[in-house]
Amino acid sequence: MKRTMTGDSCDTGTSRIRLLDESTINKIAAGEVIERPASVVKELIENSIDANASDVRVEIGGYGTKSILVVDNGIGMSHMDASLAFKKHATSKINSIEDLDRILTMGFRGEALASIASVAKVELVTRQESGIEGTRVAVDSSGVRSISSAGTAVGTSILVNDLFYSTGLSKTLGLQSLS
Repeated sequence: MKRTMTGDSCDTGTSRIRLLDESTINKIAAGEVIERPASVVKELIENSIDANASDVRVEIGGYGTKSILVVDNGIGMSHMDASLAFKKHATSKINSIEDLDRILTMGFRGEALASIASVAKVELVTRQESGIEGTRVAVDSSGVRSISSAGTAVGTSILVNDLFYSTGLSKTLGLQSLS
């Protein structure tokens, strides 16, 4: 039997290749950045350093799968920046491919926060020195849950809860019993 394809149509009845859904794509991409709790800590500390923080505090609960808190005294983010921070490839560190030749930051791809949020429940609280109030953003694997004003010190605080909850990986690895 001869099959032909024209344009976008083809016989897909016997196809083994399929397009993955957005949720699966996000979780696979997250696995490239977030392999284990230490990967989350690394990414968040690098963001703190890139934000010119002179003081970074890290608290870990349940071996990092229950909670990771990173608090810094860096430059913080505006309300608009905090609102965009969890979007894929959202970055303040480059504008174009030419910037890669002169990059001085630890990260630049804009994947870390989006990847973390796709496999955990995340709350970011941030304020710039010029701001009267800060911004709180709550995000999980389904996207941004809320954005609100918050009273906070200058800098950024990121709380990561229930790492890998959305992947089923924590149950596979027996991590739900770690606390």
